[in-house]
Amino acid sequence: MQSLGKENHSSVSEFILLGFSSESQVRMALFTFFLLLYLITLLGNGLITTLIYLDSRLHTPMYFFLSILSMVDMSYVTTTVPQMLVNMVCPRRTISWGACIAQMFIFLVLGIAECVLYAIMAYDRYVAICFPLHYTLLMSRPICIKMVTVCWSISIAGALVYTVFTMHLPYCGPQKINHFFCEVPAVLKLACADTSFNDWLDFILGFILLLVPLSLILASYLCIFGSIFRIRSSQGRLKSISTCASHITVVTMFYAPAMIMYMRPSSWYDPERDKKLALFYNVVSAFLNPIIYSLRNKDVKMAFLKVLGDRGTAQ
Repeated sequence: MQSLGKENHSSVSEFILLGFSSESQVRMALFTFFLLLYLITLLGNGLITTLIYLDSRLHTPMYFFLSILSMVDMSYVTTTVPQMLVNMVCPRRTISWGACIAQMFIFLVLGIAECVLYAIMAYDRYVAICFPLHYTLLMSRPICIKMVTVCWSISIAGALVYTVFTMHLPYCGPQKINHFFCEVPAVLKLACADTSFNDWLDFILGFILLLVPLSLILASYLCIFGSIFRIRSSQGRLKSISTCASHITVVTMFYAPAMIMYMRPSSWYDPERDKKLALFYNVVSAFLNPIIYSLRNKDVKMAFLKVLGDRGTAQ
């Protein structure tokens, strides 16, 4: 991967990540805040993954996809936050050319995987609510594994296209990236070549990888809500709406800032706003995912109490 654009960056062997405020007191406050946020994110998502693995009642397609989402979220924040924390306490704040490419590629793989996973999870809820009698057939274990395989295939292919076409451009300085990690829009601003083709490519990829999954999610939920309102029991309607509410919340938090970042014209580039948007769909959504799913989900709470109960009995 380091060979990408090797002939084009002879004058730039590393980049400087400007990150956030340059004031030492502000940096230390941000360091403490993001460190706690990172550790809680790992703990929360790790707990959900462990509970799903330990409790046989959670061995269903919905929780299978949720466990993958939690693992993606843990990896997603680990791609960017440790580097950001190091740069807050290290005066150099540099990242090598090869490390920048690797970070960009891994971040994109995980981000695209999350986009596709949300669509898969919406389809899972659609089948569960609209076709409950056919659920075990339509969402069998082999089909779920095939869905996840397709998800990762799309993610790797999309990330490769983004990374190759971004890092193939010549970069001859300045090497200061006004961001806290190597994200495509911020890196493109440093290219000393015309990036209009990249802008079009990013828009097309954004359409395929963001708008298409989002359209599938919206279509799934339109059908779901149509079925919900046909349920005679008010208790049944409330249970179905509650099941979907957490997913809708997470989808909104992730897709809205991601679409602004990757589908807007390059003339709308604003580094300070972009940093906040990236924090939201990279760090904040990963932090909130386990909170939303655990607080709104009785099965997860029961599994947690069961594990605590088993430990108490063992002692």
